[in-house]
Amino acid sequence: MAAKTAFDRVQLARANRRPTGRDYIKNIFTDFFQLHGDRRFADDPAVVGGVALLNDRPVTVIAIEKGHSSQERIACNFGSANPEGYRKALRLMKQAEKFHRPVICFVDTSGAYCGIGAEERGQGQAIAENLMEMMALKTPVISILIGEGGSGGALALAVADQVWMLENSIYSVISPEGCASILWKDAGQAAEAAASLRLTAQDAFDNGIIERIFPEKYLGQYRFYKEIKTALTWKLSSLSSLSVEELTERRYQRFRKIGTSNLIGG
Repeated sequence: MAAKTAFDRVQLARANRRPTGRDYIKNIFTDFFQLHGDRRFADDPAVVGGVALLNDRPVTVIAIEKGHSSQERIACNFGSANPEGYRKALRLMKQAEKFHRPVICFVDTSGAYCGIGAEERGQGQAIAENLMEMMALKTPVISILIGEGGSGGALALAVADQVWMLENSIYSVISPEGCASILWKDAGQAAEAAASLRLTAQDAFDNGIIERIFPEKYLGQYRFYKEIKTALTWKLSSLSSLSVEELTERRYQRFRKIGTSNLIGG
């Protein structure tokens, strides 16, 4: 079998059959209690969040949800969150910090919604606030990219102590089609743009942007979810042993060093 190209992985990341955020919540956690609303404007169905148990440990779980059927996808705005979605996520993170619960995020979005209403309600500010607050959040945070990881819409839930990706998920500042449209005025050159963007999980791992890649051989099956659950349990135990000062400093340094290893010889 021929090796997958970067654009092959883009298409796999977007595939309808991929598990969505709710599937991970259902198969990894128990006693999930969903919480709604940002306490400012509305509830955003594109962001699902609440309290659950990981084994016997209370955690806060937040997922960007795309939906499976056409009706679900329309209701979830195809996983493109509005500012109230990001504000809801931040509200739940601050609640988790207050009650000393770890935060686990599942990210799958082509990007934040860029409609007029979203911009009027402060889309850019909502994302910026999440980036700032997550960097200093006084509780462990793990984010997993399960499909598309598009631009600030993904990063707003991925300023974490550990960032993991699935084998065929992607993480990029822009979509290949958007990049091709800007560079060559031709969205049809998306495959070439995808190769140039270094957006695959392996690219992200090689550049120190993520810590772990999960294979997709058993995607959606019991053993697939069990592997992620085991990894989360082990890593949260490790992170929870750190003091608040150690935790936040390590997170800060994690992001400070991204992009510098090649410049300073590793």
